[in-house]
Amino acid sequence: MKSEPSTLPSYQPSTLPSPHLFDETFLHKLERLSILSRRAMAGQLQGERRSPKRGQSVEFADFRPYSPGDDFRRIDWNAYARLERFFLKLFVEEEDLTVHLLVDTSRSMDWGQPNKLWYAVRAAGALGYIALASLDRVTVSAFSQQIGETFPPHRGKQQAMALFAFLQELAPQADTDLKAALRNYANTATNPGPLLLVSDLLDDGWREGLTALAARGFEATVLHLLSPDEVNPPLTGDLKLLDVETNRPVEITADYDLLARYRQELTNWQDELRAFCGGRGMNYVAVTTDVPFEELIFSFLRRRGVLR
Repeated sequence: MKSEPSTLPSYQPSTLPSPHLFDETFLHKLERLSILSRRAMAGQLQGERRSPKRGQSVEFADFRPYSPGDDFRRIDWNAYARLERFFLKLFVEEEDLTVHLLVDTSRSMDWGQPNKLWYAVRAAGALGYIALASLDRVTVSAFSQQIGETFPPHRGKQQAMALFAFLQELAPQADTDLKAALRNYANTATNPGPLLLVSDLLDDGWREGLTALAARGFEATVLHLLSPDEVNPPLTGDLKLLDVETNRPVEITADYDLLARYRQELTNWQDELRAFCGGRGMNYVAVTTDVPFEELIFSFLRRRGVLR
C-alpha cells in the first residue's frame, strides 16, 4: 500500500504575522548586540568598527615621525619635550563594514513547521537590523539557481523598515543551484566583509559555492537551517515521497533501520559541513526551526561567536 505524504503549510508573504517582523521591544534588545568580525577590514564611512587604517578617533594606536605637510595639531609635544623630535599621534580609525546577507529562497526552503523560509527571513531581518544599528552597511540577496532579488547596501537604523519590507516580499522560487548562485555572488559582490548565509544546503554544489566565497575573502557564517521533521522524519510504513524541487518520486519503507540510517547520514553530512567550513575559516552553525527565535538570537548565535 503506497501513500502520499501530507503537504505542510506553505510560506505565504501575504499572511505574515507582523508587518514589521519584530516589535519595538525586540528591536531595542537587538541594538545591544553587534556582529562579530574576526579581522579588521577597511570600510567606506566612519562607523563603529576598527579599521586597519590610522586616522583620528579617541583611541591611541601608535606614533610616527613628523613629515613636512603634516598637521601640527597632531604633534605629541610631550614626546618632543623628551626627545626633541617631532612625532605624530596615530589613532584607530573606526569605519563601517558591508555586511552581506544571503537568503536561500529555493523551493525546499518552503517547508516545515515553523516554516524554514519564514525563519530565514526573520533571521536575516534581525541580523540586518543589528548591523544597521552598528552603522554598518547592509546588503541582502535572495538566491535559488542564481542571485535574484537584491537589497542594495543601506546604512543606518532609518533603513530598517525598507529592509524588513524587502524581506517580507521574498517568496520561494526555483530549484537550488548553490554552486552557480554563490560563485556568481563571489564574483560580482563589492566590499567583501562579514557574510551570513541562511540555507538548508540541499544541493550538491555547496562545496564549490562555499569555496568561491572563501576565496573572495568573505568572513562567512553558514547558518544551516533545517526543520524538525527533516532531522527526525515522522514517517512509518510504505510511502511514496516527492522531491519538493524536482517532483521526482521515490518509494520507501520507513522502518526503524531506514530511519536510523537516515539520521546517521544526516549527522555525517553535518560533520562534513562543519569540517569543510572550519578548514576555510568559516563559522558553521546548524539550527532547526523549532529553536525559539529569541533563543537563536540572544543565546545560540552568541555562543557560536556570530554575535556579541
